[in-house]
Amino acid sequence: MKAAAALLTLVSATVATPLSLFHNAQSPLGDLLPMSYPGFDLDLAAPRLVQFADRDEPVVMTELEKLQAKVRGIRFFDVTETLDLGSHAHLRMTKKPVYPAPNHTEAVRSVIETLEIENLRDTLDKFTSFRTRYYRSETGKQSQQWLLSKITEITKNYAPKVLQDVISINAFPHSWAQSSIIVRINGSSTIDDSVVIIGAHLDSTNNWPFLPAPGADDDGSGSISILEAYRALLAAGFQGERAVEFHWYSAEEVGLLGSQAVARAYEGRGVNVVAMSHYDMTAWVKRGTREEIGVITDFVDPDLTEFNKKLIEVYLDIPWVETTCGYACSDHASWRKAGYPSAFAIESTYENANHQNIHTANDRYDVSDEFSFSHMLEFSKLAVSFAIELGGWKKAN
Repeated sequence: MKAAAALLTLVSATVATPLSLFHNAQSPLGDLLPMSYPGFDLDLAAPRLVQFADRDEPVVMTELEKLQAKVRGIRFFDVTETLDLGSHAHLRMTKKPVYPAPNHTEAVRSVIETLEIENLRDTLDKFTSFRTRYYRSETGKQSQQWLLSKITEITKNYAPKVLQDVISINAFPHSWAQSSIIVRINGSSTIDDSVVIIGAHLDSTNNWPFLPAPGADDDGSGSISILEAYRALLAAGFQGERAVEFHWYSAEEVGLLGSQAVARAYEGRGVNVVAMSHYDMTAWVKRGTREEIGVITDFVDPDLTEFNKKLIEVYLDIPWVETTCGYACSDHASWRKAGYPSAFAIESTYENANHQNIHTANDRYDVSDEFSFSHMLEFSKLAVSFAIELGGWKKAN
């Protein structure tokens, strides 16, 4: 219970009442704050190696100290298993890709027209039904397995047989139970080995991880936005000249563990990733604000970010707005650390995002009409256009 007492002033309750409003002795949770929960494999005293923006070298912290840092808004990489990520980044930085102006307009718009908002609603309803998608929980593993089976089902139901033959769907295993997911649509070119990646993270967390975390916005919304884009692309028979991959990362919420592991594997194999676009929180439109796409401008590739802006201008029904989110704020940062070009789109300016509900039991799609499935669909449009424009596909008649 000592660890619980240390965190009482930092975490939020199952309802969104900040515990810092109460003295420790008067906390409404008191001894009710669980130090474990069935199906969890989490040791709060376990040492981890953590990299912060203001330090040259990583520091040793416990899992509990990581939780404390995260609740204070301090971002970090957990580099315990990926200390060498980025060791070859300087070599890639000298060979920057050039991104063209959007020029596949007819093909992109024909696919965008087939996106269905009900698919977003139905799939997110199931994805948020798990008590938590925390990476070290049994339900976190179950939710990942369900998503993997859903992707397989969509591929079987929507991709023509000839397209199914060039698609691979794989769980990317980690040292914890919850895997990441990698789906690859091989390119038609026999000479272009480059890869385009579209990503989101599949895990969720509560500020105190043993509590419920439906994670509708963070990042159920991004995960399902790109899943609907994948479905629509398959239904259209999409196969680019380049390979296009869809990634769903495990363990983003605890220091970008899953995406770092995947990026490290790609770096080690010398995979030629020419662009990575990340989607984390795509649903919230704060009451009284303009609906817009937040384009992150810090810790990203500036050329790829400008390309994303052009896609928004051409293919989406709402404008973009520049915003920042800080060091290691989501999985695009892992790819940037490895020297690969990455970009990040979010639901709004960072200040107008859904901060009051994420990482609590209130991160649900029915908590407010500010949670917008039509807003999620705009991000599906962005993912479709990113895949087609950079994959290099002309739709067959």
